[in-house]
Amino acid sequence: MELLNHDVLIVGGGGAGLRAAIAIGEANADLSVGVVSKVYPMRSHTVSAEGGSAAVIKSNDSLDAHIYDTISGADWLADQDAVESFVNEAPAEMIQLEHWGCPWSRDADGSVAVRPFGGMKIERTWFAADKTGFHMLHTLFQTALKYNNITRYDEWFVTRLLTHDGRCQGVAALELRTGQIRPIAAKAVILCTGGGGRIFPFTTNAAIKSGDGMALAYRAGVALKDMEFVQYHPTGLPGTGILITEASRGEGGILLNKDGYRYLQDYDLGEPLDVSDPSHPRKRTMELGPRDRLSQAFMKEREKGLTLEGPYGDYVCLDLRHMGEKKIDKKIPFVRELCRNYVGIDPVHELVPVRPVVHYMMGGVHTNINGETPLAGLFAAGECACVSINGANRLGSNSLTELLVFGARAARAAVRFSARQDSVAVEEIQAQCQAEQQRIRDRFFQPKGGKETIAGLRAELTRTMESGAGIYRTEDSLRAACALIGQLKERFREVELADHSLTFNTELTAALELEFMIDASEAVAHSALMRTESRGSHQRTDYPQRDDERFLKHSLAYQTENDPRIEYLDVVVTRWPPAERKYGSPVDGKGGKGD
Repeated sequence: MELLNHDVLIVGGGGAGLRAAIAIGEANADLSVGVVSKVYPMRSHTVSAEGGSAAVIKSNDSLDAHIYDTISGADWLADQDAVESFVNEAPAEMIQLEHWGCPWSRDADGSVAVRPFGGMKIERTWFAADKTGFHMLHTLFQTALKYNNITRYDEWFVTRLLTHDGRCQGVAALELRTGQIRPIAAKAVILCTGGGGRIFPFTTNAAIKSGDGMALAYRAGVALKDMEFVQYHPTGLPGTGILITEASRGEGGILLNKDGYRYLQDYDLGEPLDVSDPSHPRKRTMELGPRDRLSQAFMKEREKGLTLEGPYGDYVCLDLRHMGEKKIDKKIPFVRELCRNYVGIDPVHELVPVRPVVHYMMGGVHTNINGETPLAGLFAAGECACVSINGANRLGSNSLTELLVFGARAARAAVRFSARQDSVAVEEIQAQCQAEQQRIRDRFFQPKGGKETIAGLRAELTRTMESGAGIYRTEDSLRAACALIGQLKERFREVELADHSLTFNTELTAALELEFMIDASEAVAHSALMRTESRGSHQRTDYPQRDDERFLKHSLAYQTENDPRIEYLDVVVTRWPPAERKYGSPVDGKGGKGD
């Protein structure tokens, strides 16, 4: 079995992975870098991000204001040292992307344009029309091409981390073209595989986002942190789950219930609202409240019978008509394209049906501020990681910037680590890879007479997660979800493949992805069951209050032979002690309201 070898190996070819690869080239162009991706990098999910990327750039903004918005938006579960580093490094990363060719939209004076985004009091979201992720990924990919030390393994699927002597020393990867499992050794491995939103039935996430990197680390003994916090985006298209970007509301769109009423004025979005005063700033910006609060407001409207019914469930309406065709075509042309192609509606003239949709996982692989996991030699960045800057609720437009900042930080840490390593344990790595190849052959290519199907189990899993660990949760719903996930783990043993070919066996990859999804779901459900409070996107109707005394802590889910073991880690607090969560409050740098 031929051993492939690199100094640093990156798993995932999206925004975080490509930024990491470039950062290694910047640090030491002589280091050998491998980038493994189960799709071509330009098909990574970063490409579908629409609205924008946050960083302080305007004179009316400040680093402290961005830090405070992020911490308060996270309902005080973010590590404040990580948030401070993130915000401080964000502007330089965004300007660097400009120098590499990212076509940021501009104001009339030629300066970078910014737009408002949910949960942020100040306009600080850079954008490239409404195809920001597309342009960022193109820019990163084209920049990575200039580094000759990068070897890409496109359409390779990592199935196992290879460890020896307490250190991650490579991966076992399935080459989709040949069906062969190959060992790829490395002195350091960086996971950049994205989130796992496909564990829910209705999501903006691409089919490839099956929690692969999270499950790989989980199986290797690394904790998954804060997995109970799953973000719903308030505006997805019913049926498809396609995202209608927050930029549509940032540019002036409003949400209406079935009576044509702007219902968000009736809900607590973090600050009292005088609905009789049309000049009140929150009256103008209520649609830009935090995503968790807006999604919860939808559920309340549905309980009141004030949503509309359609073939794909209940929905409300996004009204963009007052913006006019010229502004829509300039600022959010992709929104118009999506509505026309997938709903048959022109938002210039018609209301757009929308409903909350799973969008982002705040939790992920437990890392420190430099992307290092507790397993030596293993690093993580992007949505698959939990640093944590997002806490209980991520603010819109922070995630794209996070890819840049922590992709680069993890890469630089991996370079430092790899410099201290002499070699890898070749024989042990090859033996583990051979064992993984045999496991897959025995597990999926030997007849068992099993009656379970991949599609059937996957549908049951996603329904279980939605009903048990959705926007609102209870002890009963979570216990039921945990029990069903346990049953699905057992039933998965009975899955048998009909396709025994080796070349591009998509049935095999679907089975491996489902196995990862079950692991990620287990961590989400059990972490949510143990957190008996409500905070951010984690809403327990049986425990409706935030409990800082017991739960100003990160959850850590460790895989065991049975249910996961849940432990806790204190949140890092620097300058902003926990306070009542306020949206639209001034900042004094001390927490709570300023002057």
